[in-house]
Amino acid sequence: MAANSNAARLNMVDSQVRTNDVTDVRIQDAMLTIDRAAFAPEGKAFLAYADAEVPYGAGRWLLKPRDVAKLLQALNPRDGERALAIAAPYAAAVLEALGLNVTRLDDAQLKPADGGYALIVSEGAVGRTPETWLAALAPGGRMGVIERDGPVGKALVYVRAEDGVGQRQVFDATPPVMAGFETQHGFAF
Repeated sequence: MAANSNAARLNMVDSQVRTNDVTDVRIQDAMLTIDRAAFAPEGKAFLAYADAEVPYGAGRWLLKPRDVAKLLQALNPRDGERALAIAAPYAAAVLEALGLNVTRLDDAQLKPADGGYALIVSEGAVGRTPETWLAALAPGGRMGVIERDGPVGKALVYVRAEDGVGQRQVFDATPPVMAGFETQHGFAF
C-alpha cells in the first residue's frame, strides 16, 4: 500500500502542482512526503490525491492539491514563522514540514484567540474574510484565503502593513464555502 501511496503523491505533485506554476520545491517536497489520505475521513481516502476538494468534516473540505500549493506558494512561508491554519489540516501539515510553528484552529467559531501570526491560511472558502482573522495578523504578516460569493472564488493574499491591510488576488478557485461563512444577502428592489 505504501508504494501505491508514494506513486499517488508523485502523480499528484507532477500533474496538479508542478504543472500549475508551483515552482517552490520546498512545497513540492513537503507534499511528496505527507500522506494526504490521512486527512480524509473513512471511505473518502480514494479522493485524497484527485483533482477535487475532499470533505473531511461537516461543512469542511481540503482544498484541491493545486489550490493549496498555489496558495501556500503565494504566502512564501519561512522557516520558524508563527502560523495559524484555519480549517486547514493538510496545509498545516505542509507548513509544519517547512519548519513553521503552526497553531491549528478548526472549532465551530473559527476565531483566533490572539494575534501576532506571521502567516495565516484557510483551506475553506468564505463569503468574506472575517475581521477577526485579519486582526490576528502580525505587522508584515500574510494571510491566504479564498473568498467566494458566486460561481468562482478568488484566492487572495492579505498583508498587514503599518498603515493597514492590503490585498492582492492570486488565482481563481471554486471550493465550497465553509458552513457558517456564507455571504448573507439582504433584500433589494
